[in-house]
Amino acid sequence: MSTAALLDVEAAPVAEPVAAESRPRSGGAVWRSRIVRLASVFAAIAVWQVVTANDLRLWVRFDTLPTVTEIVRAFQTQLGTQNFYLDLGQSLIRILTGFGLAAVLGVSTGVALGRSRWFADTIGPLTELARPIPAIAIVPVAILLFPSDEAGIVFITFIAAYFPVMVSTRHAVRALPTLWEDSVRTLGGSRWDVLWRVVLPGSLPGVFGGLSVGIGVAWICVVSAEMISGRLGVGYRTWQAYTIVDYPGVFVGIITIGVLGYTTSAAVELIGRRATRWLPRVQEVAK
Repeated sequence: MSTAALLDVEAAPVAEPVAAESRPRSGGAVWRSRIVRLASVFAAIAVWQVVTANDLRLWVRFDTLPTVTEIVRAFQTQLGTQNFYLDLGQSLIRILTGFGLAAVLGVSTGVALGRSRWFADTIGPLTELARPIPAIAIVPVAILLFPSDEAGIVFITFIAAYFPVMVSTRHAVRALPTLWEDSVRTLGGSRWDVLWRVVLPGSLPGVFGGLSVGIGVAWICVVSAEMISGRLGVGYRTWQAYTIVDYPGVFVGIITIGVLGYTTSAAVELIGRRATRWLPRVQEVAK
């Protein structure tokens, strides 16, 4: 029996209300939402320009911060240098490598912890002891463990993303209705059938929730690691700009990190929506 059939049985009583709620919004409503979002961004930029250009001192000292025009000029200068693109590529390689490893191992161990009592008894306590430790606190250990700074930064990024993915996957697997597994077993399905037809598809929403959180945490830690021990990368260049009192350059790095983080998070969420589009859901706010 397929997963879709099992879900149809489970969701049949609420199929009509969900379908009514999941009707897409009109094109005009979507465009209005996008315009409001863009307007909020431009309004924030305008406020920043006003308070910094007029050297205002309210609760914080805006007179020490660069104006929007100074940041734009610094951005234009950075875009014309080779180092900017080297830093960009280096940070992306680190984040994609560490996050990719965390996604594979986090999902695998999360499923194992949710399905196997023996695995939960032997490996579970170790993961729970290590989980509260901030990934950035492992920088000294990474320096001792790995012969190169590059491998150490990837390791820190992996640790940062691994635990959100693992925990979210474990909870998603444990929360699956037993009716789905019982249905497959009743029809003669094996343990592998349960895994491939019930556990993995049914836990996808939780898995992608963990991936979405993991990519954000990974960016925080990769930038922090680059500031501490890196020689290339957006975090390293941002810290270097601060040490030479290049404050517009600092904000160029901050904005670059924000754009990269938003882009990668949006990509994860897009893949998640595509992978789980067979699930009934309520109406979503357009991205």
